[in-house]
Amino acid sequence: MKRVITYGTFDLLHYGHINLLRRAKALGDYLIVVISSDEFNWNEKHKKCYFTYDQRKALVEAIRYVDLVIPEESWSQKRSDVHEYHIDTFVMGDDWKGKFDFLKEEGVEVVYLPRTPEISSSQIKKDLYDANAVDGESKTSHDDINTDPQTIGE
Repeated sequence: MKRVITYGTFDLLHYGHINLLRRAKALGDYLIVVISSDEFNWNEKHKKCYFTYDQRKALVEAIRYVDLVIPEESWSQKRSDVHEYHIDTFVMGDDWKGKFDFLKEEGVEVVYLPRTPEISSSQIKKDLYDANAVDGESKTSHDDINTDPQTIGE
């Protein structure tokens, strides 16, 4: 059985994430996804997530390509993970190209997959903020929307 591992935050899950996971799974038989914990995101990456680790984990576990989800607690964890989980292939997006080549010394194939160019969680956050912000508030609330088919257009 060929085992593949990939890492990420997976906040604001989108089709670019799904593309990455689908392509990673195609490289083997068993896909392990390592999701950055809330503490690791904040303390090491200086990123605040919208969803908690447990929520992100539940979302990723629901994806058919994923066999196991575990937490990422530190940058150095990758070297021990490839041994503990008997990994054959380590996969990351190509925005990390070259950063994890040291894992080749552990006998692991390192693959950098192209990102889906038109989508990212950062871009989603920016676009939503730009589209909805008027003096820092949403333009429309649910209370302002008429959903009654009898009166729409009146």
